[in-house]
Amino acid sequence: MHKKLLLSAVIASLCAATSVHASITSGQLIAIGELTGSSAGVNADLSGLTGLLENGVAANLLGGIGSGLAYAGGNVFIATPDRGPNATAYNSNVDDTTSYIARFQTLTLDLSVNTSGSGYAYNLTPTLTGTTLLSSATALNYGTGVGLGLGNGASALNAVNNTNYFTGRSDNFGSANPIAGIADSSSANPSNARFDPEGVRVSNDGKSVFISDEYGPYVNQFDRATGERIRSFALPANLAVENLSASGATEISNNTSGRIANKGMEGLAITPDGKTLVGIMQAPLEQDQPASGKGDVRIVTIDIATGATKEYAYHLTNGSGVSEIVAINDHEFLIDERDGKGLGDGSNAAVKQIFKIDLSNATEVSNLTGAAALQAAAVPKTLFLDVVQVLNANGIAKSQIPAKLEGLAFGQDIIDNGLLFHTLFVANDNDFVPGIAGSNKFYVFAIADTALNFQAQQISAVPVPAAAWLFGTGLIGLMTAARKRARS
Repeated sequence: MHKKLLLSAVIASLCAATSVHASITSGQLIAIGELTGSSAGVNADLSGLTGLLENGVAANLLGGIGSGLAYAGGNVFIATPDRGPNATAYNSNVDDTTSYIARFQTLTLDLSVNTSGSGYAYNLTPTLTGTTLLSSATALNYGTGVGLGLGNGASALNAVNNTNYFTGRSDNFGSANPIAGIADSSSANPSNARFDPEGVRVSNDGKSVFISDEYGPYVNQFDRATGERIRSFALPANLAVENLSASGATEISNNTSGRIANKGMEGLAITPDGKTLVGIMQAPLEQDQPASGKGDVRIVTIDIATGATKEYAYHLTNGSGVSEIVAINDHEFLIDERDGKGLGDGSNAAVKQIFKIDLSNATEVSNLTGAAALQAAAVPKTLFLDVVQVLNANGIAKSQIPAKLEGLAFGQDIIDNGLLFHTLFVANDNDFVPGIAGSNKFYVFAIADTALNFQAQQISAVPVPAAAWLFGTGLIGLMTAARKRARS
């Protein structure tokens, strides 16, 4: 069939299917899905890891995957759990962090028209399809555990696979920097094994992922197939702290500049052309703390080819911090600003708001320091979507709205009753405690094409070996599973 005729047939089919519900509107909640496990079992990911972490929690525990969410083309998404299950108290010297291996999860989020006549306009079916562990080909700094009541901070899998895995344990830092060949005792040392994944985006060629973190803060590029680090980007020095500690509270008290402990580069965007990364800090830096009011967080743009950076200021309105940033086009972005209230905190959610900004005429603030200077130069913003308001209007009590709505990604477009909509996926970080913070949830909002000057990122499909096509999808699945077992 001719491509135009085929497209017309698909659109006609979609329009016919959607006739079972009224026309949707921009900003409408159209689907909710949850992920409670995988083919490996309930609350288990596909890492193939066995055994327990220092706190007695399973090494393959599935959770926290809404810390970061990235579109990877088709119905495929990449999700990042953060530094691991540290909600279980066992050792305050390391803030209850463990040698949980940093990883990203690959999943499909299948959106289909709901023809039942009740419920949301669409159904969403999340499925975990892969777990990839993050590693470095070069040596990393691990804590000795001396004086902390713990053993070495390296994962036991290091020796098994002869590699160096990034982990969430907070004492995994040091002064040597074999990557750069120089000494670096700041939190920006790329040889530190501690890594707290937050924002994630996929490269345009589909072969790698960029992940921002809160410990450095860092932005690292990893091979999507193997999980091995390809590159670490040098971020502005004013973001890092000089005096490190395995205890976040101690680290805060010992520094007067740099990121707040556990509030580093929380969000990451990539421009549709794949040339620029745009990271955003969760909270104001130590040197930018306001005497009163909400303060300003820094946005950092990174030219992927050259590594050159620029900084901009974003003024908080009602939230206590920022969790995510996603590109609309090469100069406009959506920013997820929130409080810490809601399901998981034992309180009622109040602020989960998505704002729209434009960096095209924004003031560069690399040479500015202090709350007053940043606020004067802050980028203009407009409220785009009040998530609490929409969820509440759909019968979801504020006490049941996740406290940590952190992942934000545009997905596949849909045609509904003849109109084009972009899908905006919002995911939660449940801190690996589904009994307290709920399951890993995905909320889908329809955004009318007329509401945004949207430009989709064009992500190439990852090539499949030619021989695999000869044996059908069954064998492909077996080969994929074998590769995963070999890497785990």
